[in-house]
Amino acid sequence: MLCPICQHTNSRVLESRSAESGKSIRRRRECMNCQHRFTTYERIEFVTVTVIKRDNQKESFDKSKLLRGIIRSCEKTGIEVSQLEAIVNEIEIELQGRSQREITSAEIGEIVLSKLSGISEVAYIRFASVYRKFQGIRDFVDTLNDLQNQKDNLEFPKTWPESSDISLQEDTPDCETPVSCTT
Repeated sequence: MLCPICQHTNSRVLESRSAESGKSIRRRRECMNCQHRFTTYERIEFVTVTVIKRDNQKESFDKSKLLRGIIRSCEKTGIEVSQLEAIVNEIEIELQGRSQREITSAEIGEIVLSKLSGISEVAYIRFASVYRKFQGIRDFVDTLNDLQNQKDNLEFPKTWPESSDISLQEDTPDCETPVSCTT
């Protein structure tokens, strides 16, 4: 590590501790040449993921931009922002774990939709309408049908019979008149 004063490369570590909630290590160092003390931080370096947009432009993956889009689609659905942040973190980890460093915006959109389908149908439809650029009611209906089919495939089979023997009619007493029932 270069000393900020004399540019000497030898230093010794005096103290190390966790910083930024365990995301980095803070080290207190002393230069072996001039005895100047300074602080360094060691962090995991993430490889940049490049997003290929619809118009073939490329830009770096922006976690905050994705979060804003998801938050907008989840307005007034009662979903906590912390839950949405967790989704974005999962997506980022998934993208960082891939061997490919370029991903299309369409792939990211499908990942988001798969996460939203289990949380909120309304948020799913809202996000899909913007991401897939719905042109009319037919697009909404098709997406709703696809979502319903996904839900049907995940549901457990019914354990009760289709036709029930249970009657919803009130039981009537065996008495002919109300007076004879009371005696």
